[in-house]
Amino acid sequence: MATTIKLGRSLATGGFASSRRAPPGNLASSVSLRRALRHPPGALRAASDDDRFSVLVADELGEAGLEILRDFADVDHTVDLAPEELCARIGGCDALIVGSEMRVSRDVFGCSRGRLKVVGIAGGGINNVNLAAANENRCLVVNAPNASASAVAEHAIALLTAMARNIAQAAISVKSGNWQRKNYVGMSLSGKTLAVLGFGEVGFDVAQRAKGLGMHVIAYDPYASGHLARAIGVELVTFDKAIANADFISLHMHLTPATQKMLNNETFAKMKKGVQILNVAHGGLIDEDALVRALDSGIVSRAAVDVLIEEPPPKDNKLIQHERVIVTPNLGDSTFEAQEELAIEIAEAVIKALKGDLPSTVVNEPMVAAEVLAELKPFLDLATNLGRFAVKLISGRGGFKSVKVTYASAREPDQLDTKLLRAGVIKGLIEPISSVIVNWVNGDSVAKQRGLRITEERLTLPGSPEYPLEFLQVQIANVESRFDGAISTSGEIEVEGQVKDGLPFLTKVGNFEVDVRLEGCVLLCRAIDQPGLIGNIGSVLGEANVNIGFMKATRTAVDSENSESMISIKLDDQPTKDTLKKIGEIAAIREFVFLIV
Repeated sequence: MATTIKLGRSLATGGFASSRRAPPGNLASSVSLRRALRHPPGALRAASDDDRFSVLVADELGEAGLEILRDFADVDHTVDLAPEELCARIGGCDALIVGSEMRVSRDVFGCSRGRLKVVGIAGGGINNVNLAAANENRCLVVNAPNASASAVAEHAIALLTAMARNIAQAAISVKSGNWQRKNYVGMSLSGKTLAVLGFGEVGFDVAQRAKGLGMHVIAYDPYASGHLARAIGVELVTFDKAIANADFISLHMHLTPATQKMLNNETFAKMKKGVQILNVAHGGLIDEDALVRALDSGIVSRAAVDVLIEEPPPKDNKLIQHERVIVTPNLGDSTFEAQEELAIEIAEAVIKALKGDLPSTVVNEPMVAAEVLAELKPFLDLATNLGRFAVKLISGRGGFKSVKVTYASAREPDQLDTKLLRAGVIKGLIEPISSVIVNWVNGDSVAKQRGLRITEERLTLPGSPEYPLEFLQVQIANVESRFDGAISTSGEIEVEGQVKDGLPFLTKVGNFEVDVRLEGCVLLCRAIDQPGLIGNIGSVLGEANVNIGFMKATRTAVDSENSESMISIKLDDQPTKDTLKKIGEIAAIREFVFLIV
């Protein structure tokens, strides 16, 4: 029976169990999970009933946030702590707040001896905290990703106008003793077309402000809400149409393998001559050498960037030295107001966590009972990796709006709670192509905001209910696939997986049975079944010093003269483009796809 999930509301639609074959006693885990999600365990009390919580703020934080914290807890605000000093202090702290640069290592969690229950990151990043150690020590990690959107959008508009009117170059010229008006004739923004690449919170704000300047705004974001775009008069278009029609291009995409160097020689060649490029998102979105070439050739007339691949950049960086480029040192969120908002957001998130509630900005694993999480963990990994694998099969830069998740189990529906697994699938689907960090609290609302319709189906299989889950299946409808073999008989991208010995495995792609570990580098080849095929693939990879961790071939019809094989290969290393090209040139291979999960 399929259940359509009305995303963003409280969901009580069954759900979930375990890894390999769990003992019968774990049938109660779904009840424990539901309780844990409502009342997450952890040190939600201070050292004694009479004590206040102790919070260490180990980085600069706005006074508004500090005041909120002081009303609730005893606050030690000490900055520039050396790692050993942080370890020495942490044993007396219930919560720790750091910036995006201070590292919270495994040693810090170890020295807390279980008292530390919340780590707050005053910013949108997460890379400076050891999340694995936080999970092991039952410590929530929260961040503050929402406070700076308005400030970043304002900085984008400031750079847009400065770029269009040559303001930075003219100011430098005047300060050098010149008065050369004719050299700095600019371009009016009114009536020009701005392409916003990435229509999240910052992209939306930039578009809204640009409309106020009289610009025609188009946007590319395969997962954006068409309703929100139409509400402010923005047209959602394809990537190619956006870059081909724009007078100005503003980047607001998350940096992922799919978006890395998305502006490059090939894409610059598709743009209007004289286009102007703006980037306040991530340095890696632009091939900087290609941008310099585009500036020199006149394809790009001007550029303004607040982010670079290497920060701070070397003095001989050709891009920042270019006379028609404005560069600012990562000033997007550098306003007094944004820093105060950030301080308030992280203070409120930390306090909410200490009170036993769940902030929407939790970034690590769910704080459910340890025995429940131990049972769920392998399947959470499977759900996330299966979602990530499926979305990477989508062709081009198109979006998707309809996903079906199927859970096959011998357990009864009322013994399963799929909330965490569904969040895992959503995390895998959205994070590779978005700047949003999806977690077990916000998964459904994130999907709803992007117009993503999730349906769930449960297949009750015969057998003992001590066996929690036989397989998990993800289908994405109404999309084109990079790999035709991934299309099922009914026309969707379809992938299926199981947990084997505690590890996620891909067991079906389209109509083909496969068997390959769903982690790291995966190569799938659909080929005519003939002698020597596997040897030829192995030879190409061997010559490139790419080690094969595992390889398996399955056939569609053994007796057919033109039967096909699906070869699934787990690689230890990432092959070069040249190596992959040689794989594709093997005569028997009809198609292949290489993905990093």
